Amino acid sequence: MPPSLQTVARRMNLRPVAGTTRPGVLDAAVRWVAVSELSDPTPYLEGGELLLTTGLRMEGDLTGYVGRLVHRGVAGLGFGVGVSHEEVPAALAEAAESAGLPLFEVPRETPFIAVGKAVSELLAAEQYDEISRAFAAQGRLTRAALRPEGVHAVIDRLAKEVGGWAALLEESGEVRHATPGANTALVTAELARRRGRPSDAGGGDRLPASLALSGPGEHVVVQPLGGGARPRGFFAVGAPHAFTPVTHTVINAAGSLLTLAMEQGRAQLAAERRLRTAVLELLLAGEREPAGAVLGALGWRLPEPPVVVLAADPPALDAFGTHAFAALLGPYGGRAEEAAVALVPESAAEEVALAARAPVGASLPCDLDATGLGNALDQAGRALDAARGRTRGRGRLVRFGELSGQGLLGLLDPAAAQAFAAAVLAPITTYGSRADLVASLRAYLDSNGHWDAAAQQLGVHRHTLRYRMRRVAELLGRDLDDPGTRAELWLALEVARGSATSASRRGSSR
Repeated sequence: MPPSLQTVARRMNLRPVAGTTRPGVLDAAVRWVAVSELSDPTPYLEGGELLLTTGLRMEGDLTGYVGRLVHRGVAGLGFGVGVSHEEVPAALAEAAESAGLPLFEVPRETPFIAVGKAVSELLAAEQYDEISRAFAAQGRLTRAALRPEGVHAVIDRLAKEVGGWAALLEESGEVRHATPGANTALVTAELARRRGRPSDAGGGDRLPASLALSGPGEHVVVQPLGGGARPRGFFAVGAPHAFTPVTHTVINAAGSLLTLAMEQGRAQLAAERRLRTAVLELLLAGEREPAGAVLGALGWRLPEPPVVVLAADPPALDAFGTHAFAALLGPYGGRAEEAAVALVPESAAEEVALAARAPVGASLPCDLDATGLGNALDQAGRALDAARGRTRGRGRLVRFGELSGQGLLGLLDPAAAQAFAAAVLAPITTYGSRADLVASLRAYLDSNGHWDAAAQQLGVHRHTLRYRMRRVAELLGRDLDDPGTRAELWLALEVARGSATSASRRGSSR
């Protein structure tokens, strides 16, 4: 904060003459000292100056001169006596008093340059003090960042430094941590409003580089976190007073610390994920002892067998990891997609699955040898396929043992099964009305050949279904009353349905 007019006047022994009795007028900040003998110096002023003059060209009515200075925002006027005037002109004093412009007498023995030096020294001292305060605050924020609470401690410390509140938000706008009294509703609403705007490049969200919000008795600053083009989160600070340059420096320092902590945390998390995946791959390769040794060196351990393998889509990895040994496994067993995998005791399977808040497939209990674990992974993946299709009933955890007929599918090589299904069903999948024929065949087989039940499932008349089945039999060249034919067609339809489900998920994830 620059020195006040009162501070400068006292330091240089400037005598008040007029316009200094109004409340708060001497608290005006002096941002610089200017010397001018022009009848209108305002084109060369910015406002906030203490203007010094000897009045060489002052004569007559001076209300216009004073009015221009007041309009420009001059902090005060110093009149040097003993040069062109032995005392401050009465006309000038009257005009200053009327307009409320602080007017001071500068003694003959006080050079104007001395006033300028004094103000310069006060400004330099204030700047040094601001820098010192900023460095001290940065030191406190840095020490907070080293505490176990990490980014939460930085947010708590920042609130104290700004004399208000602070909050940390996810990229989505969800509040991750906030100090008491934080107006997070204002911040989240503004982020949501701006996120809904199209970007200047056309399409996509418009996320702010920074935000400055103000309202009655509240000033708020919001800054993004992360070094990329898209923010990985936000932090906000608010206070009942406007932020000073020092406060802005402190806020920027906090932003750097929060970004650094976030990037380091992401790097550490990524390294841990890679390590867990490597351990799981060791287990699948039959290297159980090396896998256990790696985990033991890091203070982790595998569950005692028998274990149940849980599989879910990749976003469930963090939820799995807080309750069990979990890893992100790439395509395996003929499956073309990644999955979050957890190894848990059978008694904990349901609890861990519920924590994922997503579809989860569970295998039968298995050992940790390569064969048992590989089979269990395939079982969990197939159970996950079924879990994705459930919306109610027994919930979104599906155990492999609950799937009727999945034991048979589990014995088949996925690539060979898909080739078989494509060849068997080709005559009806390439037919013009193939969608009706495939759906009708599935309903017919699911209903075990009962015409009325299958027709009701499809919502058509049984005679329509009979016509379709005759057409299917003609195209396939098969007898649909033959049990072997029905078994092959059912198997082909199940394999085709699984392939279509996987392809749909891969397409939606792009």
